[in-house]
Amino acid sequence: MTSLEAPRVLLPRPEPGIPRLRTRWAVVTALAGGAALAAAFPPAGVWPLAAVGPALLVLALSGRGLRASFLIGLAFGVTFFLPLLAWVINVAWYAWLALSIAETVIFAVLAIGQRLLLRLPGWPAAVAGWWVAVEGVRDRWPWGFPWGRLAMSQAGAPTAGWAAIGGASLLTFLVALAGATLAWLLLTVLRAGGVRREIARGGGSLRYPALALAATAGLALAGAALPADPVGKVPTAVVAAIQGNVPRARSLSAQLDDTTVTQNHAAATIQLARQVASGRMAAPDLVIWPENSTSLDPRLYPPIHQEISAAVAAIGRPVLVGAVLENPVRNAGQLWLPGKGPVAEYVKRRLVPFGEYIPFRSIVSKITSLTQLQPVDFTPGHTNVVFRAGAIRLGDVICYEIGFDDLVRSDVTGGANLLAMQTNDATFERDGQAGETEQQLAMARVRAVEQDRAVIVASTTGVSAIIAPNGGIMASSGGTWRQAILEARVPLITHRTLAADAGPWPEYVLIMLTVLALVAAVIRRPRPDPAQPDISADTATDLGSPIN
Repeated sequence: MTSLEAPRVLLPRPEPGIPRLRTRWAVVTALAGGAALAAAFPPAGVWPLAAVGPALLVLALSGRGLRASFLIGLAFGVTFFLPLLAWVINVAWYAWLALSIAETVIFAVLAIGQRLLLRLPGWPAAVAGWWVAVEGVRDRWPWGFPWGRLAMSQAGAPTAGWAAIGGASLLTFLVALAGATLAWLLLTVLRAGGVRREIARGGGSLRYPALALAATAGLALAGAALPADPVGKVPTAVVAAIQGNVPRARSLSAQLDDTTVTQNHAAATIQLARQVASGRMAAPDLVIWPENSTSLDPRLYPPIHQEISAAVAAIGRPVLVGAVLENPVRNAGQLWLPGKGPVAEYVKRRLVPFGEYIPFRSIVSKITSLTQLQPVDFTPGHTNVVFRAGAIRLGDVICYEIGFDDLVRSDVTGGANLLAMQTNDATFERDGQAGETEQQLAMARVRAVEQDRAVIVASTTGVSAIIAPNGGIMASSGGTWRQAILEARVPLITHRTLAADAGPWPEYVLIMLTVLALVAAVIRRPRPDPAQPDISADTATDLGSPIN
């Protein structure tokens, strides 16, 4: 093609004619793609790799049969989920393997759908929708596990602003679209036989995928330039987060010693009261303790009730205490007032499978010791609670719940002008890994942008933080295995973002369109393109492979 000729392809071409890698190189590419995507999340946190991983998955799937697509999905999933979820090994090594393998198998089955979508013209948009749909499935089935969403790798990235427009699902779509258009460009290069050869021909076939990649990447990065919602002058409040710390022990039961943990948080709160009295810190309007800051029900254990009451009286302000309540067993946030004790409580709605309840308990008890770690299933709550403390309207989510769009959004639509995430990261940090706590912190930062609310993250051992509505860190404990007192003045914003008003509809629409595209891909019968003969034989394919 000369530079004066019109390009023959305006949209990504459907098969046949899409080159494919040899089987062994496709597997290597899938393995590299999964590892790249895992590195996009904390603790590595190289956010641009969130687009590179999906791009490599397209390259690996291109031209493969359905059986091979499943195997490619397995290869990608193994190197993605095993490192992403490595912190689960601190609970039990078999729990880490079981969860990672389960997520990998689900991903591999769904990868067949992405392979079918590559039949369509304009497939990059369909592939981006596929990522939203896959996350939607994993968030809800079989028990719901929202870890590893592309959007949650973008905390602090220029792309994050899109979360306020269409929520985490729109952000995932844009990141995946950037990856898919990158794959389109790379496949075009393969089809042309290399960049140098195509440039010698005039480079016309590279023009459209290169422009599409530039436009998509520019659109995603434009999230940093999105105008903030006009809020004018808003009231503010001083909030404090207490990270009392826990014993650093190899035994989970020793590490989470009930009385010591509560004493640590009470002592840190009393220390805060002394610093306020001396003028070194401002008097907070609200103090937040983490999840499981007491694992003994204060109503049933008078010494625990007395310990908490003394700390609340010392600071003289409302304190949100994370407590395990009994009869039935519940994971709750209790608002304590000086001289009154607990006056309101929120009960965790979304429980951790195999952590706070054991699915198929009778079967699991015969093959693992998990039922000994959790002998009684927790009882979930059924509604959000917005706590009132002066001008503060506090919405609370507990640990794992930060990953679920609807739970966070329900607090904001319920009137919350401030959000809290109480968490007990000590459970997953016994060997010093920071993966779980940093991944959760990244989720909280994306939620802050999505809802335009300050978020207070209180953890037993770290990382605790106070997050500004733009996702920036206002104060941080800086790490694990230390006691910390955080304080900052935060805005109490009452308006709602477009994402909050739109609710789940951006996700629903993207999933619906993706399903329609998949139906079209299944119906479509690829036909040879006489203008573009299949060149897979001379572009390093493996036509004789038994797995194609």
